[in-house]
Amino acid sequence: MFYQIKILDQKINKLFEEQVGFSLTRYEMLMILHDKAPCLQGELQNHLQIDQAAITRQLQILEDKGYVARKRNPENNREVIVEPTSKVVAAIDECEANCSRQSLMDIINLSSEEVAQLTHLLEKFEQGLNHIK
Repeated sequence: MFYQIKILDQKINKLFEEQVGFSLTRYEMLMILHDKAPCLQGELQNHLQIDQAAITRQLQILEDKGYVARKRNPENNREVIVEPTSKVVAAIDECEANCSRQSLMDIINLSSEEVAQLTHLLEKFEQGLNHIK
């Protein structure tokens, strides 16, 4: 079962990136920045539960594409402040238009009831995993 989940995760990530133009991880970063900007790079790292190298790599890609700007915190030179650019709102709007629940149902041929059941089971699975920690 865990192998199936891993394969599905890879396929979903690939499909999402093909549809939107950036990974789910980067999309999550953009959503966090959109809601809580400006944000320290370390806060993003903790929220996403990824290591320092991964957050730096992901932010570098977003910075190169013009989605974020990074600068040193003048009060603590060891911290990096990350801010979204004006491209973020447009990117999020486009993503939400391209990746709606309806398009997901069409792609994998699920009824509304099946989507509700799947959502419930995924939430239950996540809650169970949270109790393990």
